[in-house]
Amino acid sequence: MKEKDLPVYNIQTFNHEADTHFYANTLQEHLEKHHFIHVPHKHDFYLSILFTKGSGKHEVDFTMYSVKPGYVFMMSPGQTHNWKLSGDVEGYIFFHSKPFYDLEFTKERIGQFPFFNSIYNSPLITLKGVPLKKVTELFREILEEHTKQKQLKQLKILSLVNLVYIELTRVYIPGKTIENQIGSYLSKTRKLESLIDEHFKNLKYPKDYANLMSMTEKHLNRICKTMLNKTTTQLFTDRIILEAKRLLVQTDWSVNKVAETLGYDDNSYFSRLFKKHGGDTPLSFAIKYKH
Repeated sequence: MKEKDLPVYNIQTFNHEADTHFYANTLQEHLEKHHFIHVPHKHDFYLSILFTKGSGKHEVDFTMYSVKPGYVFMMSPGQTHNWKLSGDVEGYIFFHSKPFYDLEFTKERIGQFPFFNSIYNSPLITLKGVPLKKVTELFREILEEHTKQKQLKQLKILSLVNLVYIELTRVYIPGKTIENQIGSYLSKTRKLESLIDEHFKNLKYPKDYANLMSMTEKHLNRICKTMLNKTTTQLFTDRIILEAKRLLVQTDWSVNKVAETLGYDDNSYFSRLFKKHGGDTPLSFAIKYKH
């Protein structure tokens, strides 16, 4: 197998200071200083980007999103992305390691926020009016605090980051949530995703995962719909398609080899499944991304 490994950047790649857990900048300066980020790559940190001016396209895990003022992108470690942005783009960016957040709080965890609790949730949040003004000011204050040396600097930044996540969560999931179930449902969703990652090549049906989790298919489906607005089947299929796309782009394997690796003996069925959920045939997708 000939593999094209995508680069995985850490905070030290961007931050030449001693701090290896947090980075903040204007989007303009970030783009000017780091030209290598325009091609597909990954990070090992949590990334937040606010666009306040300009336009373009931002591709995250092979899904293309528009870029407009008021758009915020929230990305988790391991996700693949690249972008093509207009020359007048402006905004703010910050990112941090998992320990930066989780070690400071005794009860809260970074995975509690909906845009970070699953790679199947959309990374895009659209803001306007009061929420946009409020979040923009928080991003601006984070950058200001990051560039100065004041007492309790890290605690202040952490508090501001937490406020950003809270404000964005309120926009991301408007209205009421099932508060007494969210904690339990979140842990079960994470367990399901872990099981899918482990078994998606040989376990293809919702009942298989329901059995592994000692619950009915109906209840498992209810959890997926509540937390991710997807059925269990959709969640599993999304993982298959994402893995197929990664293999088609990052290896020189044939479509038959990819299908076989993912547990599909019927290449025609795999191709139909891929086209239905991926938009292109596997071969068309591979050609598009390799040229």
